[in-house]
Amino acid sequence: MKDYLDRYIYYLAYDKELSKNTLESYKRDICKFVQFMTERSIKDFKNVNKTTIITYLLYLQKNGRATSTISRNLASIRSLCQFLLSENHIDKDPTINLESPKAEKKLPCILTQDEVELLLSQAEDTTHKGIRDKAMLELLYATGIRVSELITLDYSHVNLEMAYVKCCGNKLKERIIPIGSMAKKAIKKYMDHCRENIICNDEEQALFVNYHGKRLTRQGFWKIIKTYTEKAKINKKITPQTLRHSFATHLLQNGADLKSIQEMLGHSDMSTTQIYTLLTKNNIKEVYNTSHPRA
Repeated sequence: MKDYLDRYIYYLAYDKELSKNTLESYKRDICKFVQFMTERSIKDFKNVNKTTIITYLLYLQKNGRATSTISRNLASIRSLCQFLLSENHIDKDPTINLESPKAEKKLPCILTQDEVELLLSQAEDTTHKGIRDKAMLELLYATGIRVSELITLDYSHVNLEMAYVKCCGNKLKERIIPIGSMAKKAIKKYMDHCRENIICNDEEQALFVNYHGKRLTRQGFWKIIKTYTEKAKINKKITPQTLRHSFATHLLQNGADLKSIQEMLGHSDMSTTQIYTLLTKNNIKEVYNTSHPRA
């Protein structure tokens, strides 16, 4: 069984070219399913049937797993079964006709434009750390890039003269995103006055670095945004994704078309981008309720 699992992970990484985060999710899901099989003395995937999978999904539900988590686990198991079928290790796919549980579409948390201004103003640009943090926050809100894309940016990916950033998203798809005057100003200040003083050596390519002068990590940035959220006293659960969602929603509210927003966000499917139309509809209703004399 281990041999097939190793080949499957290799297939996902090099044939399907999944991103690192997606690959880790698949591995976690499959490892938990294999553990479930082992606890029930199922030693080979040939002995997995539809009942086994349904029992596992009910087990996840009983243990309080979210509908989205259960759906993702089924997708992971389905992908594995299709691989095993292609390898002739199983005769039929036991996930055929198994439907994912329907999840309620949760609207992402967004900030108002005033809340964005408040959050971004918390980074005081009087120290190297503050100038760096200000540049990162301004860039996130100006471009809507993911935190994983932010930390993988290199110094050469930013063109201040033309005011754009070159970003590599999922499956190494490259996109060019314009940056506004505020972000351009903050990044220029960081690049001109701070970066060279905190990088560990002249060969460091990372745009944003940590205290040790090396590329900033995802966890490191999460701590930074948590600190400024607490400092701003904004009563919302703010994550790096919140600035991405706010970027898209504010563009839409101010007249940008969905296709342009889709390209800037790097969404492969328009349906992913369309969730922001629901947020703007909610905003319209809120404006009406607070503004109309007979609301």
